[in-house]
Amino acid sequence: MRRRQETQDERRGREFEAFVAGAAGRLLHTATLLTAETPYDNPRARRLLTLALAHTYACWDRLRGEDPYDRARQYLATRFARGAWHHYGGVLVRFRPGPDATLAGLTPQERLIIVLRLYEGVAEEQTAALLGLPEERVRTVCDRATATLLHPPRTPAPAVGRAKTAPS
Repeated sequence: MRRRQETQDERRGREFEAFVAGAAGRLLHTATLLTAETPYDNPRARRLLTLALAHTYACWDRLRGEDPYDRARQYLATRFARGAWHHYGGVLVRFRPGPDATLAGLTPQERLIIVLRLYEGVAEEQTAALLGLPEERVRTVCDRATATLLHPPRTPAPAVGRAKTAPS
């Protein structure tokens, strides 16, 4: 009995290692896009990835035909959304992403929907169900975020030759 359990544990470990070898890079990239960190300095993304992989490993035996990548991606997305929600007291506002991150100008919710819909290719209805939002809201947020990425807001040019006056 003990030998059979050891064999199952070894098989489980090999299967999970193969999954991680194949999926960890893409999941890390997804987490990096969500956190809007740079690819070379992404501690929050790595922490999200570690939590998602640990959760996937914990339910590995219960997957029963379910795609482990979908499960890890789903956990990654919900953990990011929950962290953004709790971090800012129930209001989804901007994290302080790296200045050169592509998605830095988007709110966490916009980044989450853009990454799920456009990068990961998750269907609109699945994204809505995952996030607990109406499909119309997902569509609207995705459209607004896409427009922001295509046409970023202009920052005012610095005033040249204008003297600064001290407040009186």
